[in-house]
This record gives sequence, structure tokens and C-alpha cells, in this order.
Amino acid sequence: MSISDLLKFGGKRPDGHAPGVLADASAPAGPDSVVASKALPKFIGALAHRPSPVLVDFGPVIGTNVAYFGEQLGCKLVIEDLAAEIDRSTRNGTREGLAESLVKLFAQADASVDGVLCWDIFDFLEPPVAKVLAQQVVRVLSPGGAVMGFFCTKAVGRAPFTKFEIIEATQSLRHRHHPGAGGPKFVLQNRDIIKMFDGLFVSESFLLKSNTREILLRKRA
Repeated sequence: MSISDLLKFGGKRPDGHAPGVLADASAPAGPDSVVASKALPKFIGALAHRPSPVLVDFGPVIGTNVAYFGEQLGCKLVIEDLAAEIDRSTRNGTREGLAESLVKLFAQADASVDGVLCWDIFDFLEPPVAKVLAQQVVRVLSPGGAVMGFFCTKAVGRAPFTKFEIIEATQSLRHRHHPGAGGPKFVLQNRDIIKMFDGLFVSESFLLKSNTREILLRKRA
């Protein structure tokens, strides 16, 4: 699904290891595990008072998530499964052009998006590519907007992609299998995250027991 495809809900339901990457490390949370999210409620709270906010979701279409954001925010949701784009680039041997491919997906005008759900996509990108994607996020985010991202604290030689399914009653996340092949995961230090999202500031940061950092970034109003 193209990032330009808009789903309107109006509040209703509808190999080689890269440098610095450790080999054969296991993912911190397995398929179907449920992890309480501290950043998700903060993300919702940051956008709750905006009329019909526009959200960009880097994950695949998940029906329960679509319903949740529609009910909570009455939002316009833009879905783009970036894991599928990364996987396609890896399988086709065109990884060197991944940064350019990601930029082409962003058709939004400057400052036209209220929130971005990055999930753990940045873990699967080499730092130079991650920087290019982060710059696009900063560009499209409106003043006062919010970005939620998950960042690993341990490099992994190969890990599967994950679908994050919201459990509405507890605002927890069920980690579901994503059909993509996955790949290495890269560690970004806090200073690197702040630098690549130049123009945003860290509003909230949580270190979970799974050793994942949940970070909420904001653009100053």
C-alpha cells in the first residue's frame, strides 16, 4: 500500500553481518508476547485535542490498530509497511538505493502530519539510511506533532520484523509475526537519535524490561 493511500475513519471502526552488529543474538520479545507500552498513552495524549489529526503508520494494516486510532483520535491514517519496503530492497539486491526509495514514499507536504508511528523500523536501517528517513519525518511533522519510536539497546545479527498489535483495554502491544525476512538490527545511542531527528526534542523516554527504549519526540509548537 502506498504511503499516499489515506484511510479515513472519522472516529469509527472500519549473510554478511554489517559492522557493529552481533551475530545470532535473539530478539528480546518473541512472537505473540504482550508488552506494556508506556509511550503509546503519551502519544495518544499528545494528539487527543487535535481535530482530525493526520497519522503516518510505518507498520502494516492491522484491523484492531485501525479501529483503535479511529476511536481514540478520529484521525486520518496513512499506512505504509516500511518493513515490506526494506525486505523488498534486500531481496532484490538494491539495498544501496533504499534511502532514495524511502524518500520517494513521502508525498506529504511540509508540516502536514500530526503524528508518526515509527515502531522499531529504525532498528533495521543502517545509520546513514536511518538519518535520511528521520529527516523526512521531521519535514512532514507539524508544529506540536509527535513521533513514537522503539529502539533496541543490543545489536542483533538477524531478527524478524514485528507487527505491533494494540490491545485496547491495557494499551499494551502484542508482538506478532511479520512475513518479511527481517535482518540485522543496529543500535542508536540517545545522542545519535537526537542528532538525526534534528528539529525535534525528546519528550518522553522509557527503558523497558525487554531492553527496548520507547521514545516520544515532539516538534515545538
